[in-house]
This record gives sequence, structure tokens and C-alpha cells, in this order.
Amino acid sequence: MADKGGRRAARRIATGLGFVAAGSLVLPQGIAHAEPTQEEVEAKLQDLHEEASALVDEYNAIQEEYEAAKQKVEEIEKQLGDEEERYEELREKVAGFASAAYMSPDLEAVSTILSVDDPSEILEQSADLSYLSESQRAELEEFSNSSERLIQLKEENEALLEEAEDKKKEVEDKQKEVEDKIAEQEDLLAQFPGADPLTQGSSSAGGSYSGPASGNARTALDYAYAQLGKPYIWGGTGPDGFDCSGLTMRAWGAAGVSLPRTTYAQATVGSRVSYDSMQPGDLIFFYPELGHVGMYVGGGQMIHAPSSGRTIEVVSLSGYWSQHFQFAVRP
Repeated sequence: MADKGGRRAARRIATGLGFVAAGSLVLPQGIAHAEPTQEEVEAKLQDLHEEASALVDEYNAIQEEYEAAKQKVEEIEKQLGDEEERYEELREKVAGFASAAYMSPDLEAVSTILSVDDPSEILEQSADLSYLSESQRAELEEFSNSSERLIQLKEENEALLEEAEDKKKEVEDKQKEVEDKIAEQEDLLAQFPGADPLTQGSSSAGGSYSGPASGNARTALDYAYAQLGKPYIWGGTGPDGFDCSGLTMRAWGAAGVSLPRTTYAQATVGSRVSYDSMQPGDLIFFYPELGHVGMYVGGGQMIHAPSSGRTIEVVSLSGYWSQHFQFAVRP
């Protein structure tokens, strides 16, 4: 942790030097470059928060694709194992043909088929093995087909593994990008401790919902309130921490309502409602790219997982959040 703090301090010093250097290019000598005002820092923080929110949601979407690819690879691995067992069984039978044909003039041909590179060559060679019974020839044909399937499965498996690794790298790149943005936010906050455009609300550990919601909405809000004070975790879906869509997904999941993983997808579930028509339990979406989501609790407030470094909280929708409101959805 100390090393992380040292890097941030070094970054802040470098940032300060950058201001001075930039100023010396455009200002008369001896005139200091003006430090950014609190209003400028707040505006920058708002931009960074919106950008980071979008990146986190993009990460969640990529992570879903990666997990799906891994699952597909596991399915192919099982098929591959089954096919390898069948291949070995057939190989033993074909080897038996060679053993039975020990005195046959076709012995060399029978032995050769066990090691050909191209499975299609097996049947071409077997056409000359007139001594084989019909059932033996059928097994030989199945051996050829099994070889082809095995090769195809191996190639498909390798392709999917490569695709999964590419997705994984993409996820890691996005993670670094988000972490860099968050570090930049923290650097700016360190320069202006009071410059925070996001209204902080109540985030005491645990809690219970006492508003007017009923039915599934109340169950969802009861779950969300029980998470108060838990940390925002990038890509988190609980139980130790959550990101914004992870919290809403789990909360409504507790009520038996299945929501997709990302804010983009959650915005398409249910019916849209306006700001003035919101009811407790409704999902509230923010920013043009729908990078953030919370849950309306009533009384002009929402519960949400705000951003890295913060905890799940109940916050007023007035000011910052009302300015970035897009629409609400009733699951």
C-alpha cells in the first residue's frame, strides 16, 4: 500500500511540474501558471467517473464472453475425451485385424493403416483388404471417421482456447485502463480534498429498508440495504462487495427476478418510467452510455454502489445525479 501511495505522490508531483512546464511555454517569464480551480477539478472528476463507469460495464460484458468461451472449451474437452476413448477402442480392433492377418499377404497394408497421417487414406487402403469381413470393414470405416472427428475437435478446441485467451487479455487491458482512471481520480481528490461532485449519503454497515415498497420490490430493497457499507468492487457481484450492476442484479435476484449482468442489458428489461413516475425498487440509469445504475428507494433517494474507493450507500438524487439521469426501468 505504501508503494502505491508513493507512486500516486510521484504522479502528483509530476502533474504539478507538468503544469509549470506547460505554463512556461505560453506565459511570460516569471509568471506562474495558474493551478486548476476546484470547479475545474470537479468537472474533470465528473468526466472521469462517467468514463470509468462505462469501462467497468464494458469489462463486465467482456468477462461474460470470456466465461462463455471457457465453458465451451470445457464442453469440447469432454467431447474430445469421449472421442479419444472411442478412437482407442477402434484402434485396438483394427490392430486385431492385423494380428489375425498375420499370415495374410495384406499384412503390410493392415499394419500401415494404423499410422497414416490422413484418415481418408485408411479407406483407400482398406479397399484392397478383401479378406476383411463386412463388420470389420464397418469398424475400419468408423475408425477413419473417429480419426477425422478427433482432428476436428482438437482444431476447434485450440481455436476456442486462443479466442478465450484473447478475451482474457482484452479484459486485463480494460482492467488496467479502469484502474488508471481511478488512480487519476484519487490524485485529483488528493489535491482538492473537498472537490467531490458525487453527493455522499448514508453508508453505515448493514441496514434495513423501511420505505413504502412491497412485494418483489421490497425484497430487492431489503437485500440491497443489507449490503450497506460494503465496498465497491470492480466487477463485483457479492457477497463481499459489488459494482453498480452487480448490486442490482443480486438484489432483484433475491426477489426471484433474473436480471442480466451489465447496465446496458438491465436497461432493456421491464418497462421504462419517467423520473416523476418512479417507484421504490425501480432501476435508475445514468449517463448517455448508461454506465451507471442504482435502485430508487423513495423520497428522492437511491441506493447504489457508487465507484471505486467508496461503499454502498443511500444518496439523494438531487444535484449531480438528477443532472445525469436518463430513465428508470421497472423490472
